[in-house]
Amino acid sequence: MKFTELGLDEDILKAVLDNGYDEPTPIQAETIPGVLEGKDIIGQAQTGTGKTAAFGLPILQNVDLDNPNIQAIIISPTRELAAQTQAEIFKLGKYKKAKVQVVYGGSDIRRQINALKSHPQIVVGTPGRLLDHIGRKTIRLDHVKTLVLDEADDMLDMGFLPDIEHIIEQTPSERQTLLFSATMPAPIKKIGVKFMTDPKQITVKSKELTADLVDQYYVRSKEFEKFDILTRVLDVQAPKLAVIFGRTKRRVDEVSKGLVTRGYNAAGIHGDLTQQRRMSILRQFREGQLDILVATDVAARGLDISGVTHVYNYDIPQDPESYVHRIGRTGRAGATGTSVTFVTNWEMDYLRDVEHLTKKRLLPMKPPTEEEAFAGRAAMAEQSIEELVQKTDVAKFEEQVDHLLEQHDAKTLVAALLNEVTKSDASEIKVKITPERPLPRKKGGNKGGKGGGGYRGGNHRGGNGRRSNGNSSNGGGRGGKWNNDRKGGGKSRFGRDDRNHNGGKRNDRNSGNKGGSNRQFVIKEK
Repeated sequence: MKFTELGLDEDILKAVLDNGYDEPTPIQAETIPGVLEGKDIIGQAQTGTGKTAAFGLPILQNVDLDNPNIQAIIISPTRELAAQTQAEIFKLGKYKKAKVQVVYGGSDIRRQINALKSHPQIVVGTPGRLLDHIGRKTIRLDHVKTLVLDEADDMLDMGFLPDIEHIIEQTPSERQTLLFSATMPAPIKKIGVKFMTDPKQITVKSKELTADLVDQYYVRSKEFEKFDILTRVLDVQAPKLAVIFGRTKRRVDEVSKGLVTRGYNAAGIHGDLTQQRRMSILRQFREGQLDILVATDVAARGLDISGVTHVYNYDIPQDPESYVHRIGRTGRAGATGTSVTFVTNWEMDYLRDVEHLTKKRLLPMKPPTEEEAFAGRAAMAEQSIEELVQKTDVAKFEEQVDHLLEQHDAKTLVAALLNEVTKSDASEIKVKITPERPLPRKKGGNKGGKGGGGYRGGNHRGGNGRRSNGNSSNGGGRGGKWNNDRKGGGKSRFGRDDRNHNGGKRNDRNSGNKGGSNRQFVIKEK
């Protein structure tokens, strides 16, 4: 099926084609015609399936440009998802010229109020900030024709359900309602019963997120060994783009700073960073200026960046669903990926829960030796130098080259260059990672099985060898392709960021990002 078969207008189709899309994803093919017909939709699909275009394209087509009122409201669980949804709809509507505005906590509400005076027809926002504007009467929803609940299960987990119901009650009863959720727990189904009229049910499984596309390994290690083993695995596998998950904010800070200290091109994101800082780091990661992103589960919700080749679980998650979401960052668009999970003897039962949910055995990986790690670094350095040779104007440095060759033989000079590029000195710097409280022992659990030897050494392939300036968002690097030169595919879609909580209450109504603990299911971001 082609986009031209879905009933979209020419100005909408032109923008779609300009963005390089020709064939709709399954969720788009099933959703767009139904929305254009005015039906309520319940769509069950994972992140990365093209949901934003599925509801964004028909909403754009239905907008009346002569009507200055808000005609569509899109509720998102997090600030970054809201911002990226607005950006995507704006891009898809460049010929339609509809006005799209985003509102979320952590941003100056006065600027948002001024922007709302331009009379946007489409508003994207987080629940708390939308309620702020409704209370201030800077947003009125009495002319809304379409309401979208995006990632409804995440909003439920974050405690937004009462806010969502209050927002829905401000809209006309005859509106069209579109609900999208990766899972369908009972409270989400109740929303469908209470606020929707004969909704069309659409269920799409994302092949991009299935465990079959990801080679999954685990490494058994003691808590204090994790960081050194992680760096050796990174040296051997040489991921092109990698996401490392930590359980707490402190963990993210320490691991990301430790990686930079060791010469890796890494940065971390969590809820204590400003929105501007998070967006900057994610932009650098998308553009390939960063090789490694360290994140909490909450900060990485909905992160959808093409080309991620590896996912590392520095801490195994407490619930297996979070594991599936984590490894779903790689193995997309038909490309294969790799995940490595670090697990202590105490946590083996959590690993079994993961295997039970995914119906796939994780392969044991033997930690690489320092010799294997050095070989990996040397291979990356060799390729980096090869690339430099291709770019270097020898004549420009002819005098210096002749002088150096008079003083030293060529072998010594190349060895010195390799030593510098491999950052051998940095790899020996001691890094301290604070131990985290272990996950609670499962009742009746065992003490873990035996480790294996699934590590596949050798075939080290090089990287781009980006240099470090000591800054955690512009660190110096170890890029490159991993052993089998697998690459991620597809287009970049949307990421999501985290929301702070205080005792289960939302903070996104405030322009600050104050204390509290971020929560996903029963996992707290500390």
